[in-house]
Amino acid sequence: MNKIIAPLVTVVSAATFALIAQQPAQASEALAQQFACVGCHQANARLVGPSWKEIATKYKGNSKAAQQLAASIKAGGSGKWGAVPMPPQPQVPDADVNALAQWILSQK
Repeated sequence: MNKIIAPLVTVVSAATFALIAQQPAQASEALAQQFACVGCHQANARLVGPSWKEIATKYKGNSKAAQQLAASIKAGGSGKWGAVPMPPQPQVPDADVNALAQWILSQK
């Protein structure tokens, strides 16, 4: 019986992993923590960089906000929020950068 079940479990596990890997990134504070964003940004208070709320407010009404914010996360930048530059984050996968941008913009 184990000779039949073990391969079946392996196939089901591989299929489940493949489905999970194809899902778009779901941004949340957990994703922001995973990539250490929370080391410089907080929900409602300025830390090293602006708060999520400040960022969402600045981009409110901008139809290209998600793309611009994602580009800023990926490339880094300086001068938008003061003297402290944001280092580029090229190691963050594009799907996660886009999800983070959407999540940040949804903060109120």
